[in-house]
Amino acid sequence: LLNDLIQDIDVVCLMSVNPGFGGQHFILHTLEKIKALKEMIIQKNSNCLIEIDGGVTLENAPSILAAGADVLVAGNTVFKSDDPTATIAALKAL
Repeated sequence: LLNDLIQDIDVVCLMSVNPGFGGQHFILHTLEKIKALKEMIIQKNSNCLIEIDGGVTLENAPSILAAGADVLVAGNTVFKSDDPTATIAALKAL
């Protein structure tokens, strides 16, 4: 169980889309999973980071971060952007 190991883990990656291909929409229920995982990390006094992979956009990134995520994977948001450098800067500014 993750609860028994969380103090020994550096990063937990939560998939926020169905694995397989890029460009999918973020699964909203993932926000609840992030909150529950963050609560576990705090309760266990762990330094574990939460990474979110899939469907991350400039529009939903603030709510993902507010739920407790530490690392965002935003492939299509960056690589399909008209200005990837500006998109990365905007994500970093959140």
